[in-house]
Amino acid sequence: MNVCVLGAGTMGHGIAQVSAMGGHDVVLRDINQNIVDEGLEHIRENLQGGVDRDKVTESERDAALDRIEGTTDLAAAVADADLLVEAVPEDEELKQKVLAEAEGHAPADCVVASNTSSISVTGIASALSDPSRAVGLHFFNPVHIMGLVEVVVAEQTSDATREFAEVFVESVGKTAVVVEDSPGFATSRLGVALGVEAMRMVQEGVASPRDIDAAMELGYNHPMGPIELGDVVGLDVRLGILEHLREELGERFRPPTILRKKVRAGKLGKKSGEGFYVWEDGEIVGVSGEVEDE
Repeated sequence: MNVCVLGAGTMGHGIAQVSAMGGHDVVLRDINQNIVDEGLEHIRENLQGGVDRDKVTESERDAALDRIEGTTDLAAAVADADLLVEAVPEDEELKQKVLAEAEGHAPADCVVASNTSSISVTGIASALSDPSRAVGLHFFNPVHIMGLVEVVVAEQTSDATREFAEVFVESVGKTAVVVEDSPGFATSRLGVALGVEAMRMVQEGVASPRDIDAAMELGYNHPMGPIELGDVVGLDVRLGILEHLREELGERFRPPTILRKKVRAGKLGKKSGEGFYVWEDGEIVGVSGEVEDE
């Protein structure tokens, strides 16, 4: 099928990559050509990394790259799309605006999906002229490695749209879990609950970030500990999700002071070079020396 991904950042270029590896033709669109180019370069690097680790053949790499093109032209990007996936920042009004504008250029039978991790898909879909074709496709970071996609069924989602979404997820080699639209869905709600408690433990001096992460990795077989995962996702993103869940579900999701302070200081995690850990070239090189008291 023809897949259009709106947003060439971390999640967007990852979704574009796995879609192309699944045999689909992909257009990756962003508002800035430099962002598009960076997204395409990340895809090339990820695929080459797969070749280097014998996970991807050279022919698979080349075929996937041949299926992807980048553009800043919204109308052209969505003109022939069977599936449109937005991967813009977690802001409901922005997502509504982007998808409503894209819908105006897309074919009438194009399925419109949001990669939101916590915002109501029902609310996002309300901005569309045909909300029955809206669905949530919540991929996980890093997209090319993680095997799960949440298919989020909005109040307006038709059965045909849900079935289409499940078939697409299977086509890109992922496993779909279908959830009803509710605050935080299933995975974000559970994952954030673990992450926020881990941050409180650091704040209270219960254990160091490294020891908390090691406990979950070795004791519960998590591939990545909750503190490191927060840094990878982005502490600003974590804060935004917690604020939303606090508003919807109550004080148990109140963001800890240590998280607010780090975000105010610009310590957003991996993308800024420091969060709970210190990062260089995408790798942890130390623990942040600043531990704030509540």
